[in-house]
Amino acid sequence: MYARYAEKGLRILGFPCNQFGNQEPGDESQIKQFVASYGVKFDLYSKVEVNGNNAHPLWKWMKDQPKGRGTLGNAIKWNFTKFLINKDGHVVKRYSPMDDPYVIEKDLPDFL
Repeated sequence: MYARYAEKGLRILGFPCNQFGNQEPGDESQIKQFVASYGVKFDLYSKVEVNGNNAHPLWKWMKDQPKGRGTLGNAIKWNFTKFLINKDGHVVKRYSPMDDPYVIEKDLPDFL
């Protein structure tokens, strides 16, 4: 998806997090090496916390936005929760970890 839409303005930001079943125990170098094996080309940032008192400010902000709120509470439930943010910097939709990226792709034309 990133390769198809990057020229139209799509930016994907990846934030590793180890708060879910110890899925990201490695350091930055190990994580970058791992995702490279999947051909990841989008921006990958340092490991962050997304829930709790130590949650990164970006994640706190996204979850507090009217369209960034979750169901059954506002906590991030699992890795791969995704947020679509428009060019004006507003969260326009939150996707569950189970949502296939093609679900997001259907929403992109309205925001690129």
